[in-house]
Amino acid sequence: MKVGVVGMGLIGGSMAKAIHKKTEHTVIGWDASETVRLSAKLLEAADEFMVDGNPKDCDLVLIALYPQATVDYVRQHAKDFKKGAMVVDCAGVKRLVCQNVQDIAAENGFIFIGAHPMAGIERSGFNFSSEKIFEGATMILTPFQGTDIADVDRLSQFFKSIGFARMQVATDAEHDQMIAYTSQLAHVVSSAYIKSELSPNFKGFSAGSFHDMTRVAKLNETMWTELFLVNKDYLADEIDGLVERLQAYSKVIRSGDGDTLKAMLKDGKEKRLAVDVVKEFD
Repeated sequence: MKVGVVGMGLIGGSMAKAIHKKTEHTVIGWDASETVRLSAKLLEAADEFMVDGNPKDCDLVLIALYPQATVDYVRQHAKDFKKGAMVVDCAGVKRLVCQNVQDIAAENGFIFIGAHPMAGIERSGFNFSSEKIFEGATMILTPFQGTDIADVDRLSQFFKSIGFARMQVATDAEHDQMIAYTSQLAHVVSSAYIKSELSPNFKGFSAGSFHDMTRVAKLNETMWTELFLVNKDYLADEIDGLVERLQAYSKVIRSGDGDTLKAMLKDGKEKRLAVDVVKEFD
């Protein structure tokens, strides 16, 4: 099978490397940057490259671009995709992409399935890509209603072949609401937390919590700005909810109400332990 990888940054580059090293598929890569294309060629991350990003020869196309750029790419190449080809995006939000390409896919005879690899690091770009990044990770799939289950299964088996351990199926809206909480909120909190006037003086005063809280503040601000704004309704709700909960803690701490504070902390601990139980039996 010929697999096209469009956008060879951290995720796309890792996809290309994983496919090339773990499967017998042919990788046809593309990136707008000539430097990235040269790097991918030297490291043998791709067997060949598309001409001007045209996916005409690909049986499966993985698009690893920002959300709006993904929509633009599909629109630009709508008539270039092979009839019956499977086109999959890897963007971090799904509503913008899925809702804008559903009709395009139907009109042009290719299969589109949204996907979000739950893997990554706080670095970006092809230089940090690795074929190992997806090992043991979860892939979220957001197929359109009515998508043939055989196509979803075929895609699931493909992703498992490059290292993914679990598949999670959701609607595009379910995905975006949960990602606002499990991923985007954490990045906002980390970015806000590091801005304390005390942060430059942390050395000698932290075991591991400081580094845990600030790790994802080392983000790609261009990408995350787009992800946050595209998902602004769900993300703003999560931020407001967190602020409300933090204010409750602040109130009881200022008042010196130890009994209430202890109960709040115990409740938080129990909720965290419940998460551990779910993970253990996942």
